[in-house]
Amino acid sequence: MYFDLTDEQAMIKKTMKEFANEEVAPGAIERDRTKAFPVNIFKQLSQMGMMGLPFPEAYGGAGADTISFAIVTEELSRVCASTGITYSAHISLGGAPLHLFGTEEQKQRYLVPICTGESFGAFGLTEANAGSDAGGTETRAVLANGKFTINGSKVFITNASYAKHLALTAITSLHDSNKEISAIIVPTNAQGFTIKSEYEKMGLNASNTTELILENVEVPEENLLGVRGNGFKQFLTTLDGGRIGIAAMAVGIAQGAMDKALQYAKERKQFGHPLAHFQAIQFKLADMAVKIDIARNYVYKAAWLKDQGRAFSKEAAIAKYYASEMAMEVCDEAIQIHGGYGYMREYEVERYMRDAKLLEIGEGTSEIQKLVIARYILKS
Repeated sequence: MYFDLTDEQAMIKKTMKEFANEEVAPGAIERDRTKAFPVNIFKQLSQMGMMGLPFPEAYGGAGADTISFAIVTEELSRVCASTGITYSAHISLGGAPLHLFGTEEQKQRYLVPICTGESFGAFGLTEANAGSDAGGTETRAVLANGKFTINGSKVFITNASYAKHLALTAITSLHDSNKEISAIIVPTNAQGFTIKSEYEKMGLNASNTTELILENVEVPEENLLGVRGNGFKQFLTTLDGGRIGIAAMAVGIAQGAMDKALQYAKERKQFGHPLAHFQAIQFKLADMAVKIDIARNYVYKAAWLKDQGRAFSKEAAIAKYYASEMAMEVCDEAIQIHGGYGYMREYEVERYMRDAKLLEIGEGTSEIQKLVIARYILKS
């Protein structure tokens, strides 16, 4: 296996590092305070051709690979995790299911606007009683006269306020306790479709987290995404790719927190010397660097396997589990290195920790990742 980035990947990393430092980082603190969605940043990303990065050029994408997607997600998250999760969900949850399971007509109609940045990508899966137990879905879609009538609700949905359409899961048939779950594309301006964004969150404040309420929402049967009854399998596949994005986010957050800690350790003096002079601080920084490097390499491994068309579910779960736990550990140490100032918002490391916590929860909790990993181990 080669560990060098390709020329294209290296160029994307350089471009996104500069963009993140110059355009995304300066407003990150204020966006966290005001909860302002970074609309202008995404307009710029659209102009840069990043909004459809891993999708084919035929649909307005750039035809890049999953490693490139991970690089962009990491660099955005390094300075602003709210921007990072918005981008990751846009690609991996919004665009990916359409690309993987959509008909040609559906791709032209729904994937193209996502790739060009005309619409944000979103995916409706989680419900109040269906989180880790996604099979507990209660939203219903009844087919009659060529139309699905959908009733139900979804929670914790990213980007929906800025999406023109999204795929969501619903029960399309119920026999005793056996649920047939399908994925259906729903325009967000459909009559009876309400989007609320009233959550008070711990972190990721500048990202859009919503509740979806569907009351007799009607869509044509042709909006069925993929094969009827395959919705459960489809979202499992979607989440596998999404976990690479979450893991890349975790690497970015951890790198950003370490960068802040390293800078502070070099500048802050105690007992007449910079903090970085003391072995206790050096050991903390060394541990942080090791963990970040290991996580990044595993993210790239999972992404590489996906790009090769090989099985990557276990590797995506390992990357997501390790990187998200690692990010919390690194952020904790970054705050410790800052001492009392680490507890203050102006030094930013407390924001990194608040943002990192969701990564141990979203797109499969750490406990779910361990279950997934264990199943693969037991099969071998």
